[in-house]
Amino acid sequence: MTTLYKKKFMAINVNTIYQRVLAIANKEQRGYVTPQEYNVFANAAQADIFEQYFYDLNQFMRRPGNDTRFADNIDNIEEKISLFEVFGTSVTDVGGDGKDELILPTDLYRLSTVLLSQKECEKVSIKKFKQLVQSNIVIPTNSQPVYVKNANGILVYGGATASPYYEVKQSGVTVNYIKNPSTVKWGFVMVNNEPLYDPSNSTNFELHASEQRNLVNKILELAGISMESGDIYQASDKEDIENLQNEKL
Repeated sequence: MTTLYKKKFMAINVNTIYQRVLAIANKEQRGYVTPQEYNVFANAAQADIFEQYFYDLNQFMRRPGNDTRFADNIDNIEEKISLFEVFGTSVTDVGGDGKDELILPTDLYRLSTVLLSQKECEKVSIKKFKQLVQSNIVIPTNSQPVYVKNANGILVYGGATASPYYEVKQSGVTVNYIKNPSTVKWGFVMVNNEPLYDPSNSTNFELHASEQRNLVNKILELAGISMESGDIYQASDKEDIENLQNEKL
């Protein structure tokens, strides 16, 4: 698969969040969060925050009126979701024989649009597709293509020069979609029986930079450490100051 465009973003450093979690856990005398535990909690927290975007967006979109507060909230959520938007990814058939469904990207979360030679395809159910082609009135064309989605992928239909004047299209199909967040990993090597952070074997969070404190909060909750938001902010701010001082030294 070839992707034409994927939005760039400033990732949240996986080690920064881990050190904050460790600092707060130590301060609260709640024990040690191992790297293995942290990786599990980190991915669960990122997935929870990511899923919440779509729930919140749906709730705000349902509200009537033109309240600017809701509009601002919608803009804020859409900005965060936009970090996961991928555009212009070409798709090919599963079996390579020109007869199967086109396979969708493995990191797909939600399909946005399907295009045939840059013409947007209308999504139809298999029932509606059968009605269209049986009517012989509104059949798929190259300028008005349609697609059917099933468990294996998508079938894209456009025009053909011979009867029945429509066919499955196997080339020129691209998709725009929202991807799942990549799996977070705090990679490490053992030095003197202690885990040492290995950035070359790590994967950062893909969430918006504003989610750092939210991530810390959720990871602490998953680790069984419940704190008030103010305490987390104070601990995070204190650690930021200490990090700056250490960098100067």
